[in-house]
Amino acid sequence: MPYSGKNYIRLLICTLAYLHICTCTFSQVYKYPQHYFRNPLDIPMELAANFGELRSNHWHMGLDIRTDQREGLSVYAAAEGYIAYIGVRPQSFGRFIIINHPNGYSTLYAHLNDFNPQVQQYVWGKQHELESWAVELDIPEEKFPVQKGQFIAYSGNTGGSQGPHLHFEIRETKTDRSLNPLLFGFSVQDNVPPAITKLAMYDRSLGTYYQTPKFFPLKKTDSGYIIPKTRVIKTGLNKISFAIQATDRYTGSKNPNGIYTARIFMDDDRISEFILDKIDYPESEFINAQIDYRYYKSGKGYLQHISPLPGDTGRVYNIYNEDGTIILNDTLPHNITIEAGDVQGNFSTLRFNIQYDDSLGVNQSKNLTSSDFLPNYVNVFEKPDFEAYLPEGCIYDTIQPVYYKTNAVSTNAVSALHQLNDNSFPVHEELSIRIKPTKEIRNEWANKIIIQRNGGNAVIKPQWQNNSSGKWLSFKTGSFGSFVALLDLAPPVLNELGKGDTINLSPASRILLSPTDISGIKKFRAELDGNWLMFTNDKGRNWVYYFDERCPYGVHHLKVTVEDLVGNITTKEWWFKKYPYTPPKKKVYSKKKKTTAKKKTARRK
Repeated sequence: MPYSGKNYIRLLICTLAYLHICTCTFSQVYKYPQHYFRNPLDIPMELAANFGELRSNHWHMGLDIRTDQREGLSVYAAAEGYIAYIGVRPQSFGRFIIINHPNGYSTLYAHLNDFNPQVQQYVWGKQHELESWAVELDIPEEKFPVQKGQFIAYSGNTGGSQGPHLHFEIRETKTDRSLNPLLFGFSVQDNVPPAITKLAMYDRSLGTYYQTPKFFPLKKTDSGYIIPKTRVIKTGLNKISFAIQATDRYTGSKNPNGIYTARIFMDDDRISEFILDKIDYPESEFINAQIDYRYYKSGKGYLQHISPLPGDTGRVYNIYNEDGTIILNDTLPHNITIEAGDVQGNFSTLRFNIQYDDSLGVNQSKNLTSSDFLPNYVNVFEKPDFEAYLPEGCIYDTIQPVYYKTNAVSTNAVSALHQLNDNSFPVHEELSIRIKPTKEIRNEWANKIIIQRNGGNAVIKPQWQNNSSGKWLSFKTGSFGSFVALLDLAPPVLNELGKGDTINLSPASRILLSPTDISGIKKFRAELDGNWLMFTNDKGRNWVYYFDERCPYGVHHLKVTVEDLVGNITTKEWWFKKYPYTPPKKKVYSKKKKTTAKKKTARRK
């Protein structure tokens, strides 16, 4: 059928609009090679967590692939390449491998229980050469080449893992930037759009930390989400932004995951959006700007800002006006559309109208003062015995400094306790703090000082600084809160293995030691019969040695030395014996004997 000029133009406009929508939704998918990488497991890929899921102080940087709640599944190279890096870390990734691929990408496999035998032997040798269980190893390109589907390790639960799974990442090799693996065409069925459960509105003429956002109830309908019983939101605010609480699910799964993107429109003009497609590890802490941090710290969950905070210089946001906020310059009603989407292009839509009404007025609870900490500026706070320096990129939004000083209650305190705000205000770059001691400190104790933050939540080793006003203790910290200087003269406390001159460890499968100290454990060293013995420290507190060929049957001497942050040392030595052990047989009583015993008891009565 031939088209008239008018119909042809209409068709062309519709086609271009459709292509623009497809490009906006799926351009990220086709930007990356599709199906180049295989599932690193031999079971169907099911996800416990996705890329961009919200975590404490970071976005999740890969996929957590389920292993059917089991450990020890075979893990395979997702594509050809070579093993470029191997790490063994407490907490964090535990045991992990990074493979470089010829197409410019790298893959990471973490929380592994063991490597394949060849790699395991190499790592074991390096650990003994360095006399350290925790190692970070750059591997020569020719050492461990791999083919797609080659066995490389066993899945597990090591490091910061809370249950058996495989953490899998795809990175740009050149930049080490983590990319959303689901953009590479993995077979994860998903036709379920995200669920939007909360909507919050903020007055952006004020700092977001000094207001409680206004919440609106939401209702899901066949045509999208609405605010029930409200045709128009009327407000006395003319500069606003919105945050949503939203989760995503995959087809057939009840597990809530993070959303990929959210965007906001006013009268069909796009204002702001975030897209969680690629993130550098150093910038992952910008999650604390993307969420309502104080709402999260109060235990109420996550709200994700669709418009960036003024101090957020990360790269997950795109803004299409001056700052990504909604500006109401007139008294007309305006249509607001919020869309939340997943990586497969499934979107949920929330629509409502908003109208400025100057008769409502605004109760501004907090106006800027000259003492406020401002984002994107250097901020300095000074008291006679306490100083804080906040670099330009330290905070995300305006913060009013709240400070008080009290006498420290600890008998080993050498300063007052200073409180600057609390840790419900996020910090991006570290702030520098100086504290003046209140007590004279002997020269031999000068290096035995620690800074205790938030009642022991963290311990910091300070440096001494001298100036015209006297001696100061200087340190950097990534959190507001309370700070006190303590004198640490006590060596670490180390538990005993058992009693007696020669302890019988024949029934035991391992040796577990849990050293403690107020400043933390800096070094741990064990020697068996004069040779270094490798203890693991996988979960960050306990040091564990599982008996193996390094401890043959017989009598042995174990020496353990532990050092704390300020150099206090504890050394303990034990003799123990280890022989084949057979558990004693349990006594078995026949039913007849038990019955006879009962009859005898009855006669006595």
